Amino acid sequence: MPTRIDGRCLWLRQAIAPGEEDAPPLRGEMSADVCIVGGGLAGLRTALELKRRQPSLDVAVVEADICGGGASGRNSGMVLPQWAKFAALRQLGGTEDALRLCHASAAVVDELEDFSRSHDIEFRRDSWIWGATCASQVGAWQGVIDALERAGARPFRPVGRDEIAALAGTTSFHAGIHTSCTATLHPGKLVRALRRAALAAGVRVFENSPMIRLERRTPPIVRTAKGSVSAGRVVLTLNAWSTRLPELRAAILVIASDDAVTAPIPDLLDRHRYRAGPIMNDSQVFVTGFRTTSDHRFTPGITGGIIGFGGLNWARFEGRSIREADIRASVQRGFPALAGVPYVDSWCGPIDRTRSGLPLFGALPGHPDILYGYGFSGNGLATTPLASRILASLALGERDEWSACGLVRPVEPWMPPEPFRYVGALAVRAAIRRKDRLAYHGRQPGPIAGRLAALAPGGIVTTRLD
Repeated sequence: MPTRIDGRCLWLRQAIAPGEEDAPPLRGEMSADVCIVGGGLAGLRTALELKRRQPSLDVAVVEADICGGGASGRNSGMVLPQWAKFAALRQLGGTEDALRLCHASAAVVDELEDFSRSHDIEFRRDSWIWGATCASQVGAWQGVIDALERAGARPFRPVGRDEIAALAGTTSFHAGIHTSCTATLHPGKLVRALRRAALAAGVRVFENSPMIRLERRTPPIVRTAKGSVSAGRVVLTLNAWSTRLPELRAAILVIASDDAVTAPIPDLLDRHRYRAGPIMNDSQVFVTGFRTTSDHRFTPGITGGIIGFGGLNWARFEGRSIREADIRASVQRGFPALAGVPYVDSWCGPIDRTRSGLPLFGALPGHPDILYGYGFSGNGLATTPLASRILASLALGERDEWSACGLVRPVEPWMPPEPFRYVGALAVRAAIRRKDRLAYHGRQPGPIAGRLAALAPGGIVTTRLD
């Protein structure tokens, strides 16, 4: 059937070709060497990596919606390597492993540029400023810088207000750090191109086929409403929908990020020196980000939105963002010259945030043939290429640098069961918002709100695990 465009975000509306049709749903009983559940960036990349290593392997992808219809097709399009999470990576696997993963994620920028050129995807090497939009945020990055210095790595350099103004055209950032190993791209076109590449490689793709049951047996079986796949290995790349599996649920909090986009405004961006400016992030706990696009749109985004309850009600994350006023307020703080520009579209998407902000990989307890990869915490563009190598090595039983890295570990029992998870998450979110708001007045929240805010999960940046 024709792929639905109505109701989807701008990225997907632009990426889905007119007349493009969905892959058929799963019908009947079949088998495969590997069945991947979830057709987003992680699932599609893993399928391609498996076929690259063993072209004869029979790989099937089972997707509840269309490939890229979830977080993969509606993210901000920022490619941010893992340097800002070095301290947490070091705690997991040691300095050498952390450096290797950071360098590998930085190399992803080159890989994405090559793929984008060959698949007509808008891609731009944009630098990144992690900065402070109030005095209280200044130095939020210092722990990461110190850890990197001790390891002999210097991917960032300090920048002051004047240099930030010269680079980005705004004087609202007090200070920050700058790196050039980052990029922006069109996320919708990326994930849809990966879908086409998977199909061309011989991967069997089944869309509009939600998994209704996972039979934990040998071999495991993935069941949908009208079919099933029996596979030697099952790989779960479910993103926020990992909450539907009891073994995975406790490790993530599902919370939305919200993005908006303007019409093309090249003259206005030129006037304020931000037509091809750097990616900008502040140092709030709930981070604000800005970027521009290749067709000269301004795209702001914020985190800390809708919280998922239980098994995740997808309808709550559909449609236009309910937080456009909050997005506009964030622009007023960080780039006031663009705060009045109307938005032609906005949307939100669920993020599977872990306590550390780092993804988890491994096998379900007692079921070595059922693997998981999730918890990308809003940074999937730079990390899913690494995820594909980790999951492919685990699925093929290869003992190498990927299957032995620090990101391969048991599920972290972090979140309580419902309804305590939801109620507690609302309290923590309120405390974080209060902390972020008070920071602009040079104040700290009270002791209770402070302790609650300290429970915030990791996101774009992570300095600790506990």
